[in-house]
Amino acid sequence: MNFAPLPSVDVAAVPSDGFVLDVREDDEWSAGHVEGALHIPMSDFVARFGELTEAADDGRRVHVMCRVGGRSAQVTQYLVQQGIDAVNIDGGMLAWDGAGRPMIADNGTSAFVL
Repeated sequence: MNFAPLPSVDVAAVPSDGFVLDVREDDEWSAGHVEGALHIPMSDFVARFGELTEAADDGRRVHVMCRVGGRSAQVTQYLVQQGIDAVNIDGGMLAWDGAGRPMIADNGTSAFVL
């Protein structure tokens, strides 16, 4: 079988108005996330797949995010198989934070990567 390489981008390549899908769990999301991101934990992903297709129905690229890139790689692969323009964010939230990209927390405290 011939597998295409997984499409991925560096955090710096994610546009400030890009569509980010965060597949981390609720506690990770609450600690810190990208403002405006769509949050669907990987554990709920198949059941909530319709939320993503609805949000991405304009055909824009989906930038998939987790903590370091493992879970998001699996979700990206699934999305690509469904014909959705999706890319994995290399290094996930740790790389995002390390690059100084903006994050927010649910409770108004300083955002951090859990």
